Amino acid sequence: MKISHYLFSALLLFSGQVSAQCLTRGTGDMGIVIERADGSVQVVDRRAHKALFRIEGLGDLSHASAVYSPDERYAYVFGRDGGLTRLDILCGTITHRIVQGGNSIGGAISQDGNLIAVSNYEPGGVKIFSASDLSLVADIPATPVNSEKRAKTVGLVDAPGQRFVFSLYDTGETWIVDMSDPTKPQIHKYEHIGQQPYDGLITKDGRYYIAGLFGQDGLALLDMWHPEQGTRLILEDYGKGEQKLPVYKMPHLEGWAMAGNRAFLPGVGHHQVLVVERGDWKPVGKIPVYGQPVFVMARPDGRQIWVNFAFPNNDTIQVIDTETLQVIKTLKPGKGALHMEFAPRGEEVWISIRDRNEIQVYDTRSLEMTHSLPAASPSGIFFTARAHTTGL
Repeated sequence: MKISHYLFSALLLFSGQVSAQCLTRGTGDMGIVIERADGSVQVVDRRAHKALFRIEGLGDLSHASAVYSPDERYAYVFGRDGGLTRLDILCGTITHRIVQGGNSIGGAISQDGNLIAVSNYEPGGVKIFSASDLSLVADIPATPVNSEKRAKTVGLVDAPGQRFVFSLYDTGETWIVDMSDPTKPQIHKYEHIGQQPYDGLITKDGRYYIAGLFGQDGLALLDMWHPEQGTRLILEDYGKGEQKLPVYKMPHLEGWAMAGNRAFLPGVGHHQVLVVERGDWKPVGKIPVYGQPVFVMARPDGRQIWVNFAFPNNDTIQVIDTETLQVIKTLKPGKGALHMEFAPRGEEVWISIRDRNEIQVYDTRSLEMTHSLPAASPSGIFFTARAHTTGL
């Protein structure tokens, strides 16, 4: 009896098993969805709005992130339990998996795609692996806090010139690691950047690295074109210290939006989005919003900003027009609207709705939902276009 292609695909998806047959297709319209509660991911076809594979056995994905190889075939998933997993998204399989630390908080891929760096709380430091087989290339321990503990590393990103940048939460530092010669990592350390850096981002052009500070107001900025100038404090009135409301969730800095020459960032402990002029990094406006923002994300053309919110307002998404600085739409997709991912050219956005066990897809022109896909407690959504963007 002949089994239809669609039935065959469904059998693969729900069994979690994949045959020896791999897909023969381009990867440019593919991606993965993290299913945080089950330790699994779905490989999805973005344009067809459907799942292709479900891959299990990835460990603790409660704070997972992912990067892609330059050819977009392999996804590297960073789990909270220290797991680093390499997925073949055309075959729906795990090719390599290691547990490289005790408590991991994200990672990055080098400019040439040959190295994978992982940031660790336990043991504090960064480990760098070969992208082809996950063999260890470099182990970079963080500054000791005491005889038994090293500083937590946070805000790890890739930077041009085969460099990685990260910050040290407990000791208030930012480090640049130059991996031009993988056998001899060159480390440049910047001390006293501010109290308790908790996250970081790098602008898409790779010029500015910015660390958020948990222990004081302000942000620490490092100009990667002129690292010899060291870090400086910007937005000294911005942060946790001057907040007027309980902070339910510290916003992710990688969720900042850059649109033209302006940055849009979540107000910590406030129901507002701050508008900041790039260059002098001074605020030029504040936009009232529905709750405390977590991710403030720009549509790829920069015309819209999409914002989601911390508990108890995490059932809402708001859309801001970057020209008028006004909220133009308030959406109610459901509780646990955690993560958003735009199609590379911005015609649609995918949103994970954790408490409804689904992904919702919205047309960014009509601002209407067009599709939904089932997913088990979904969180992060990562499309393969990230392979070609610095800092993602």
